[in-house]
Amino acid sequence: MHADPIFFRDLALVLVAAVAGGALAWLTRQPLVLGYVLGGVAISQFTPGPSISDTNHHFEVFAEIGVVLLMFSVGLEFSLRDLLRVKWVALIGGPIGTIVNILLAVAVGALLGWPPPQGLVIGVVISVASTMVLARLLLDRGELHTRHGRVLVGMSLVEDLAAVVMMALMPAMGALNPDRLLAVGRGLGVAALILVPFILIAGRIVPAVLTRVARTRDEELFLLVALAIGLGTAAVTQAVGLSLALGAFLAGILISSSDFGHETLAKLLPLRDTFGAFFFVTVGALIDPSRLLANVPLLLAMLALIVLGKLLVHAATVWAFGESLRTAMLTGIGLAQIGEFSFVLVQAAKQEGHVGPDVYQATLAASLLSIVINAALVRTVPRYLGALQMAGRPSPEPAASPQELSGHVILCGYGRVGSAVAEALETFGVHYVALENDPDVVRGLRERGIPCFYGDSTRGRLLHQAGAEHAALAVVALPLADQAQNAVRHLRALNATMPILARTHDRAHHEALRQAGATEVIQPELEAAGTLIRHALRRLALPRERVLAYLEHLRDALEGKRGALAGLPYPTDLTRTADDGGEHLPELREVTLEAGVLADRTLRDARVRERFGVSVMAITRADGTLVLHPSADTLLRPGDRVRLFGLPEQVDALLAHASDT
Repeated sequence: MHADPIFFRDLALVLVAAVAGGALAWLTRQPLVLGYVLGGVAISQFTPGPSISDTNHHFEVFAEIGVVLLMFSVGLEFSLRDLLRVKWVALIGGPIGTIVNILLAVAVGALLGWPPPQGLVIGVVISVASTMVLARLLLDRGELHTRHGRVLVGMSLVEDLAAVVMMALMPAMGALNPDRLLAVGRGLGVAALILVPFILIAGRIVPAVLTRVARTRDEELFLLVALAIGLGTAAVTQAVGLSLALGAFLAGILISSSDFGHETLAKLLPLRDTFGAFFFVTVGALIDPSRLLANVPLLLAMLALIVLGKLLVHAATVWAFGESLRTAMLTGIGLAQIGEFSFVLVQAAKQEGHVGPDVYQATLAASLLSIVINAALVRTVPRYLGALQMAGRPSPEPAASPQELSGHVILCGYGRVGSAVAEALETFGVHYVALENDPDVVRGLRERGIPCFYGDSTRGRLLHQAGAEHAALAVVALPLADQAQNAVRHLRALNATMPILARTHDRAHHEALRQAGATEVIQPELEAAGTLIRHALRRLALPRERVLAYLEHLRDALEGKRGALAGLPYPTDLTRTADDGGEHLPELREVTLEAGVLADRTLRDARVRERFGVSVMAITRADGTLVLHPSADTLLRPGDRVRLFGLPEQVDALLAHASDT
């Protein structure tokens, strides 16, 4: 058997396009899906430059596998709990919004002279938002657990289910006569007679099989069995006349109902993302700019239906179910885009002959443009929406004016973390002022008589109105690192002596917040590590004093405090005696790295932690640059001042090794 050189050249091009497009999307803070599709456009036969020679055979197979794995993972991620949190607006409002969007597209199509099947297919295609894009935007903005975030996730899950149903009904969308509908209904009935017993039996067998496989502790075997279940179920559904994607989704639900859903998803994600990238690059490679230019009115009509029509339909639906106007509008904005499921649906419609290449091309382009427009709307509209909402209705005034505020606490952000801090302050009778950009939260706090200002905590004028010059403490509980850094900088400019507490999930922003003026920066991961260590050592019945001493030294080391670098010996009452081993507590020591076996090597290559039990907490370069909590790829250089945390004998052994040439 001879390898096809053209195929491997095309494969290399697809991978390069996926990497380049994904990197561009990451740098511009856009969804990776957008980057993959743009990468496909760059290597298509319709654009200048290198292009793949075969988009109709090899890569369509890859794309089909990507769709199957995508639907498999959607089934694994399906969460009934998330639906129940917003059950009425999601389970009832979601289908209502989908149906209204389809009817709106059919009506617009009739006005523009589209054939009825085309209007129906376009309505189906635009009715499903991209779950991947939506989740990414919510995570980036720290809004996944807000009210509108939960409504968005719930409605997105319902739309995913609707997409599965619509894929099963796609063969009937081209001819709506009674005979065709009766034939499709009969086919679905036969499929149900086969699938329902199959699912019931598999529901008993699959958990038992996965349990047996899990006991082998062989990760490769576990992944292969999970894939066999997913692809096998997909093959069964295809054999009874339904789609592969439907079977993969059902297989995902089967496994998610067992104890191995999360483990399967974790092992599947790299494979899914790889084939998913193939799928999106292939989609981009099929976009023909010349066809789009010849059908600009169709593209504009679809964009209007997606961005404007879906926004208004979903916002009105959510508002009709008793949600606030802000939640309704943010939900409408979040769902005003289309993505991966729309690609799958329009591809199925094209294969069935319901639409031609023009609609197919317009759908691909509309998806790209809607994602770009949606990302901009999500980032900009909430600020103006909140301001209009506050201006449009009377609300109680703050309980105190800036001149009356003194000795209080400024709380920037009233989300999950900020509200927990506020509850503690209220418990102890501490006077505080909250700054929040959610007008409903602001109104609720003001009705309780709590001073609260609406707006962006990164604005110096708002902080001045909150009395920052006379505050006793500031707590910055903003989820985004850039916002937190700007808020800290403005707070420090207004009050040079006030303690400022901030939080960050990223080690890279720790020092930036310090330099901006934060007195103390809290990292949840480090706090979790300290808590786990404390509980573990307590369970082992170790002396409480020694445990507390160890944790104090560990915290100093993790936070990079220079006070522990003075080289002073530890108090004698904190060290073990000869009766209990003669060991000492770890110490934090700063040394200058000379030329030797450790110089010009990364921490991963040097394996300092694994070989000597010593942790590198920080590195100060020869030019004064400080690297806190260096990663495994950090390069050690001669002249670096390295902070080491470990037992004295471990540090001595490392230094002796480092001096070897």
